[in-house]
Amino acid sequence: MDMKKRIHLELRNRTPSDVKELVLDNCRSNEGKIEGLTDEFEELEFLSTINVGLTSVANLPKLNKLKKLELSDNRISGGLEVLAEKCPNLTHLNLSGNKIKDLSTIEPLKKLESLKSLDLFNCEVTNLNDYRENVFKLLPQLTYLDGYDKEDKEAPDSDAEAYVEVDDEDDFGKHELFMQSQF
Repeated sequence: MDMKKRIHLELRNRTPSDVKELVLDNCRSNEGKIEGLTDEFEELEFLSTINVGLTSVANLPKLNKLKKLELSDNRISGGLEVLAEKCPNLTHLNLSGNKIKDLSTIEPLKKLESLKSLDLFNCEVTNLNDYRENVFKLLPQLTYLDGYDKEDKEAPDSDAEAYVEVDDEDDFGKHELFMQSQF
């Protein structure tokens, strides 16, 4: 399924401005670019485009409220300056499994003043000497790199807390009990 169709499906009769979380994992991008995503998604706080064949984030619309961006398992090798311009309030960025080879590629992330967590697992840049030390030096605003802080302490699993789907099972159970008690 292509990205435009997937976005349409994910809207589920909502307007783009009602959407706070959008997961587009494993759909197809057109020519390695983001498509179908517009600046109408002004309330978007979480965007996931894992394994969609992206080579560029150039088509990313202005998303001022975006906090978490999942871009892992794509083919991105540069052009990250767009993120500072389009997503100025980003706090978490996952670029694991992309084609990032050197520190100069991530240097534009300096402008993301709120960036606290960056993941670069399975990127060539992680093979450089003193990789962690140099990334923390380059991006002093970071608290966590690849899930660990400067002292190698693991980050708390904030994903589980921040974006938990509401479980309606309890309500269903109560409803079922109510229905049974009526007979």
